[in-house]
Amino acid sequence: MMAPSSTSWYSRFAKVSAHFCGRPRVFVVAVLVILVWLVTGPLFGFSDTWQLVINTGTTIVTFLMVFLIQNTQNRDTEAIQIKLDELIRSIQGAHNALLDLEELEDETLEDFRRRYQSLAREARAELKLGKQDTGTPEP
Repeated sequence: MMAPSSTSWYSRFAKVSAHFCGRPRVFVVAVLVILVWLVTGPLFGFSDTWQLVINTGTTIVTFLMVFLIQNTQNRDTEAIQIKLDELIRSIQGAHNALLDLEELEDETLEDFRRRYQSLAREARAELKLGKQDTGTPEP
């Protein structure tokens, strides 16, 4: 199965921007901007306008970065989920009903979580008895 090769301009932009903004050099530039702003404080008498410049700038950058980061985080999460689904699908004996857990209601997820916690407790008890905890729990 081949993945489509085209992505939206926004997805490409968000990925490149988030990658670029995560670099140490960009962090250093941000620190330098703040230092320049601090140094200019006495020149502008620490005025309201001087404070408004940094507040407005940081608010705009933060606002835009939230959307870029959320886009890349969503894409990464979806890709990881698909990879996990493929691993579950390809392992003999795995429960294919677990493929789309992220789509289930919270109560159903909690039921699955309790079942797997029970399996883990049973496996730890078996380990204490010197048995192995590999394999599948089904008879």
